[in-house]
Amino acid sequence: MSLPVPDPRAIALVTGASSGIGEELARGLAQRGHGVVLVARRQERLKALAAELSSAYGVRAEVIACDLTDSDGRGELADRIADLGLRVDILVNNAGFGLGGLFHRSDPEAQVMQLRVLCEAPVVLLRAFLPGMVERRSGAVINVASTAGMQPLPNSAGYGAAKAHLLSLSEAVHAEVKRFGVTVTALCPGPVFTELFNRQDHPVERVPRSLWLHPDKVAEAALKGAERGKRVVIPGGPIRVGSALMRLTPRALELRLLERMSR
Repeated sequence: MSLPVPDPRAIALVTGASSGIGEELARGLAQRGHGVVLVARRQERLKALAAELSSAYGVRAEVIACDLTDSDGRGELADRIADLGLRVDILVNNAGFGLGGLFHRSDPEAQVMQLRVLCEAPVVLLRAFLPGMVERRSGAVINVASTAGMQPLPNSAGYGAAKAHLLSLSEAVHAEVKRFGVTVTALCPGPVFTELFNRQDHPVERVPRSLWLHPDKVAEAALKGAERGKRVVIPGGPIRVGSALMRLTPRALELRLLERMSR
C-alpha cells in the first residue's frame, strides 16, 4: 500500500474540492479513514462537504477557503494547516480550469491565471509538503493532470501545455522520491463530466459522450493507482488505448488530426 496509514494527526489536503474530481477524491479518502482539509474558493460548498464526510465516515474534515491564483493565500496554506495541529501525509493537486479557443484570440490575463492554478499552485504546494513526507519516509501525492498533456492540443494550447508541465513534473519527482517511500501519481483522465468543461469553446466538447467518464469513477481509479504506487493513471480503457496510439503517431500527422477535430 503506497497511501499512508490513516493517522489522527495527519490529513489529506485536497485542492479544488468543491466539485467534480476533487470532491470525489476527498470522499474516497475519507471513506478510507483519512482526515481531510478541503481547499477551494467556494466556502459554502466546502462546508457542506466537510459536514457530510465527518458524519458519514467519522473523520476530521477542515475547510480552508483559498484562491490558488493568489500567491499570498496559497503561501499561507502550510501555516494554516500547522495552526490546526495537523501535518499533510497526502497531497491532492486537483484545482483547475480550462480555456479553449484560438490562442491568439484569447484573453492574456486568463491565460496567465490558468498557469497560476495549473502550474504554479502545484509547484508551491508540492515543494511545501514533500520534504516532510520524505523525512517521514511516508506520503503520497496525486496530481490531476490530463491526457491533454500528452501531446500539444490545438484550440486549447495553454491548457494542454500546463497539463504537460504537471505530468512531466509528477513523473520526474516520482522517480526522485520513490526510494524514500513517497509516491507521486499523475492522474490523466480524458473528458470527465465536471464543471470544468461547461464551455462551448473547449475542444473536449467535440469528443463523443460515450467516451466521457463520471468523476467518482475517475477518483476511484486515481486512489487505487496511488495505493499501488503507480506513476501515471489513465482511467477508462478506450481513452487509455487512444492515448497509446496517439503517442505512436508522427507528430505532424497528430497535430493535423487534433487541429481538425478540435476546430
